[in-house]
Amino acid sequence: MLNLISFQSSALGALGQLSLLAALAFTLGGTWLAAVGGLKADTRATEAARRAIWAVFALVSLGTLTLMVALLRDDFTVRYVAEHSMRASPTWVKVTSLWGALEGSILLWAWLLAGFALVLSLTLRRDALRPWALGAMFVSLLFFVGVCASIASPFTPLSQVPADGLGPNPALQNHWMMAVHPVLLYLGFVGLSVPFAYAVAALVTGRLSDHWVVVTRRWTLVAWAFLTAAIVAGGWWSYETLGWGGYWAWDPVENASFIPWLLTTAFLHSIQIQERRGLMRAWNVWLIVLAYASTVLGTFLNRSGIVQSVHAFAGGPVGPVFLGFLAFLLVAGIGLAAWRAPHLRDEADPPAPLSREGAFLAGNWLFLVFAVMVLVGTLFPTLVEAVQGRRDASVGPAFYNAFAIPLGLGLLLLMGVGPLLPWRRADGQSFWRALRPLLLAGLGAGLIAFAFGVRSLGVLGTVALGAYNLVGLGLLTVRAVRERSSGGRGGGFAALVREQPRRYGAYLAHIGLVVIALGIAFSGTYRQDAQTTLNVGAAPVRLLNETLALQGTRQDTKPYGRSAVARVLIDGRPFEARMNTYVQGGETAFPAPAVRYGLLGDTYLVVTAFDEQGKWASVRLIESPLVSWIWWGTLIVVLGAGLTLVTPRRATVRAPALRSAPATD
Repeated sequence: MLNLISFQSSALGALGQLSLLAALAFTLGGTWLAAVGGLKADTRATEAARRAIWAVFALVSLGTLTLMVALLRDDFTVRYVAEHSMRASPTWVKVTSLWGALEGSILLWAWLLAGFALVLSLTLRRDALRPWALGAMFVSLLFFVGVCASIASPFTPLSQVPADGLGPNPALQNHWMMAVHPVLLYLGFVGLSVPFAYAVAALVTGRLSDHWVVVTRRWTLVAWAFLTAAIVAGGWWSYETLGWGGYWAWDPVENASFIPWLLTTAFLHSIQIQERRGLMRAWNVWLIVLAYASTVLGTFLNRSGIVQSVHAFAGGPVGPVFLGFLAFLLVAGIGLAAWRAPHLRDEADPPAPLSREGAFLAGNWLFLVFAVMVLVGTLFPTLVEAVQGRRDASVGPAFYNAFAIPLGLGLLLLMGVGPLLPWRRADGQSFWRALRPLLLAGLGAGLIAFAFGVRSLGVLGTVALGAYNLVGLGLLTVRAVRERSSGGRGGGFAALVREQPRRYGAYLAHIGLVVIALGIAFSGTYRQDAQTTLNVGAAPVRLLNETLALQGTRQDTKPYGRSAVARVLIDGRPFEARMNTYVQGGETAFPAPAVRYGLLGDTYLVVTAFDEQGKWASVRLIESPLVSWIWWGTLIVVLGAGLTLVTPRRATVRAPALRSAPATD
């Protein structure tokens, strides 16, 4: 890095561009070598392709490091730095500027993709899938590295070098979460490229047995965990930054990240059926193809300018190119699946409705319908504009909530039933005997919630199904501990977790999803919102059962902007809510609310207007019950996903043995 810093400023852009062009050359060569290795069973060509990935990763890493150095050094000879950074920006903002605009975000995507390809190249088994999996990764690399090296290069030079840059997007520097959320999202999106590559390899070779889904389970879980964390981190950013007191608005770009999450969740459940019973082979191929394609769709929506979103980048030249790549993925995936359709037929009979397979299949249908409905709502305004030329078409939260609530409750119902059901077929009498305590627990929880004033059917259903799920998981765990003890094996619950981390990690993730569902249900239904104007020295104002008094206001000025700060006492506790205005944002103000987090609810204060003489301030007070359960529930989900990746204490590493492994759901 010291050597890089010693370069003249003008050389940084040239170095970055050359590194991307060299990476593109190695990507082209690696694609050709992987194809030769697959078509001719040439192990030397396959090995050369594997090593080409190392070169691609090294060169894209050099390009990424070069852009980071240019940002930190305020090298305005590089157009990207001049347009998206400035001297006065804090260091952390300059770092996040790497992915804060279109060209840099695609470079980050290419770098992460090269990193996943590198790890894959080091872990691939020497079998027939190897060259084709590498080839599929190279195709994705070819697209993203090619875009970075050509139409969306972050290293375009400037002939007239400005004294200072224009600065980053104000909305992206108003909260530290922008250092986390985009990286998590890209890790989730890019992570799905590996199971997609395995699916392509299985389709090309015709090796569509259980092996490819067993190998990709860990990759998919990692991507799913990152995607889960990213979606909720984006909600937290919205909650902390936009000043509206919410975290999810069914925004088109939000939806674009939710669609692959729904499809990936379905895939994670159905691969268990293929592992255990050899069923749902076609489902698994289609789900992973659609999940990866939907990440490209999301990137297209985010970077094409065709949707209006606070999360979207300005429209640029990459939109049509991403649309073309999306079309290529869908055509290639559909063509391969159609070609191998006879091999994707299940050998066993269809799942019985009253079985674990049947519950998973029903859940997959709900996930698929959910994803399709979100996609329809997201694209509907764009389609209306394209067909009729109207720009006034919109789809609001009411449309999404109309299907999201019943589908969400249906998924909670199946999530509780699934672990109770045996494989193949359940005996009706024993099933109802096991289900009875769960139903009683759900009914009891619903009645208690009703007694405490809950009248919303959606919230009552969520509470009832939450208790139903938790009691079911608890009973399954207690039963397993008792069976272990009666068999003469000690260690209790801790030993069970060590022996079956996959099962109990899934249980923990399900608990986290219940916690999230409760947080969403209560905060979305019982949120209260009120506004008032406070005067310094005036009597306290009563608002939403809180007492508010304005102590004063002040102006904080920094080189990159200014902040109007209102100091308010809420029930005697000091809150400081800000209204930030950035140099590069003109007169557009960005709220920085003051939030008092609580286990049972948050108190959320926003400054909406203020007197420059410091005599008064208008504020908005929002009370949201159980919002923090969403953040804590996500942590539980991610911990559960991590636990499922732990190798069991007495596990075998042979792929065939995994087929009879204990179920995770």
